Amino acid sequence: MNCPRSLTEDGIETQLGVNHMGHFLLTNLLLDKLKASAPSRIITLCDSAYHKGVINAVDLNSETEYDGNKAYLQSKLANMLFTEKLSRDLEGSGVTVNSVDPGTVDTQLLRHTSFNKSIISSIFVKPFMWPFIKSARQGGQAVVYAALDPNLEKVTGKCLKYKAEAKIAPVALDTKMSEWLWIVSSTWTDTENRKDKIS
Repeated sequence: MNCPRSLTEDGIETQLGVNHMGHFLLTNLLLDKLKASAPSRIITLCDSAYHKGVINAVDLNSETEYDGNKAYLQSKLANMLFTEKLSRDLEGSGVTVNSVDPGTVDTQLLRHTSFNKSIISSIFVKPFMWPFIKSARQGGQAVVYAALDPNLEKVTGKCLKYKAEAKIAPVALDTKMSEWLWIVSSTWTDTENRKDKIS
């Protein structure tokens, strides 16, 4: 989150590569197994701030200009677009696809943010936030719930927050953008060739 610009081994901007492309590739490589073992579930982690994200179709890899926060929000919106498209594509297959927002969890995610480095926030803001911050174990429970709760066996295309359904922002329901992003993600991750190699 909001880290200095760097690239993955494949030349993809790190936040986009780690938060979206890697998950896109892994999910697609496992898709046949997931279908064969249905009912099965695919869960992506989202951040409620995804609605502030914009997919920069002209400079997706942030080569012309880089803003760590914008790149992070773009990657989290990409998660949501991926979830929504895949849930539509897999409808009726027995494989459900949902996103989970675990809320604010006490991890090292904020280590690169100006908020985390600010002395003022350390003294005046953080102490008041602690009652609302979950431990890693508590944050993980949201994912466990989405993966195992019997009542969610046929629920798909939803965003779950605190074991409840959250409204999905219109920007994540843009089917034209999700189709475009899917094609780009397939190309950048060389998904089809990698699928052939493990078949």
